Amino acid sequence: MKPRKLEKGDKIAIVSLSRGLLGMPFCKHQLDIAIKRLKEFGLVPVLMPNALKDMKYLEEHPEVRAADLKQAFMDKSIKAIICAIGGDDTYKTIPYLMEDEEFKKSVIENPKIFTGFSDSTNNHLMLNKLGLSTFYGHSLLVDIAELDNDMLPYTKKHFLKFFDNSKPYEITSSKTWYMERENFGVEELGKPRISHQEMHGFETLNGKGIVTGKLYGGCLDVIYNDLVGIRYKDEPKIFEKYQIFPTEAEWQEKILFIETSDEKPTPERLKEMLIELKTRKILSSVKGVIVGKPQDEKYYDEYKNVYKEVFINLSTPVLFNVNFGHATPKCLIPYDAEATIDYDNGTIVINDYLFK
Repeated sequence: MKPRKLEKGDKIAIVSLSRGLLGMPFCKHQLDIAIKRLKEFGLVPVLMPNALKDMKYLEEHPEVRAADLKQAFMDKSIKAIICAIGGDDTYKTIPYLMEDEEFKKSVIENPKIFTGFSDSTNNHLMLNKLGLSTFYGHSLLVDIAELDNDMLPYTKKHFLKFFDNSKPYEITSSKTWYMERENFGVEELGKPRISHQEMHGFETLNGKGIVTGKLYGGCLDVIYNDLVGIRYKDEPKIFEKYQIFPTEAEWQEKILFIETSDEKPTPERLKEMLIELKTRKILSSVKGVIVGKPQDEKYYDEYKNVYKEVFINLSTPVLFNVNFGHATPKCLIPYDAEATIDYDNGTIVINDYLFK
């Protein structure tokens, strides 16, 4: 199921489904910027009832985070939902939602844009299981609330895709990339990020040819935790209980997109995570893989070597250094959209209309 594109005057719900940063006093200036910018897009921001609760409360009450998402879907006047930021435990909302028939029915009857990244991967995978095409893309605090005088141009260009249903939608390499800020305080308002010219573009690390498949994936660290339960032991049990991940046959239709978190895992850790996917035959089943640019280009060459090593005996093609996820700036990756990846020429084209 696809949502409809945004129009000026549409309501956009703001949810805190993971870490409760949005309501903390030290984030007030970022919230103000984000609300102002959403209004400048012609949108009507709607803060869900628990979106501004503090970190401790939201950590201890995943049920209220789940309730906010349910309310956003049930409200027919709301046309889009944007996550405040990521975190590490949004998976805890899944049982409350997957056991709620009213919520599941509302997702089907009221399909709407859902966007976020990082730990929001878990929300995407759950909604994908329910049949909704969502967007691995912008979050409120990270992207809309950019502390410079405007959103980053490449990021803003892709946010505007929510208002545009033309096709094809091509994802190209940004000519500029940016370092993550060390400080997000009020004193940083109006200050540009440290920027660098893109020197690599999209790089093919394994395989060749042109493949077409359905996009599926998210933050590799999150997917790994969903499978193995390193951070929370009950995480894999929840994913198994509700059969969130694709079946073996469904994996064969997919182009897997993955990227690493702001924790910047070591190359050894990256290899461990990829080997887990390889052991489960995910890497050999999918039609192709696209990999996000490492944040701050940390371990850039080392990561490339890890991918080459893990995929050396697989024919699955791998395209590296794509601007999504924790990379800055970022594009939109639409789940379940048909994409064609040309690994010989390093191009990504979304063939489907993004919206109904």
